[in-house]
Amino acid sequence: MEGMKIIDLTPENISEYGVCGYKDVKKQVELRRKIDWFNKYYQKGLRIKAVILEKGGYQGMIEYIPGKYAHRPVDADGYMFIHCIWVGFRKEYKGKGLASDLIEECIKEAKDQRMLGVAVVTRKGSFMADARIFLKKAFHIADHSSPDFDLLVKKFDGKSKNPAFKSNMNENLKKYNKGLTILRSVQCPYTEKNVNAILDSARKLNLEYRLKELKDANDARNNPSPFGTFCIIYEGEIITHHPISNTRFENIMNKKLN
Repeated sequence: MEGMKIIDLTPENISEYGVCGYKDVKKQVELRRKIDWFNKYYQKGLRIKAVILEKGGYQGMIEYIPGKYAHRPVDADGYMFIHCIWVGFRKEYKGKGLASDLIEECIKEAKDQRMLGVAVVTRKGSFMADARIFLKKAFHIADHSSPDFDLLVKKFDGKSKNPAFKSNMNENLKKYNKGLTILRSVQCPYTEKNVNAILDSARKLNLEYRLKELKDANDARNNPSPFGTFCIIYEGEIITHHPISNTRFENIMNKKLN
């Protein structure tokens, strides 16, 4: 696209550009925590690339990391793993090929590092990439997890072992069979205000709750939800895999309690 450049965010410039729509380090605790997390995993191969348009400014990003550090419950060692991708803060920049360009950057880096390929978890709806953009780029479905998560892969060598969802998610869910539990990671900065609002609702409903911070990749890989960096569990049942509004949370809980 004319007037476009893709830049690497680094520990030196991430505060200047921001990430995930957050730009004010002084005011936004979620951005400060995301930057601290980024700096930790940057040394392990985490990369964030941003699309900057001459007229539109910051209009997209992709975040990826070597599979051994993936913040999803997957076995993907040897693969580059995409955590998230989004483009088009403004509607006029959607459908312009920006996502495809970002994915190509990831594929190129994975090849340069002689990795087995690139993997990503997809799902229709909010907070996660749709499979269609990856299927157009010759990814294929390697595994599926309930209710509607797919693990896609683009292998550079057809003989390589497929990545897979971890087989112990149901066992890990049994650890949270009492009361309300919220699992979250600073990998996703949107969970800061979101969870605070949900906790206010939980207190209003007189619910006892447990907030568990997923501190690292190992914690995320042992999340009972394929989403990896978030979920809300009530009495051993996942009631949402991704962040939701406190109003939606209250509606769900009122049905559970009445």
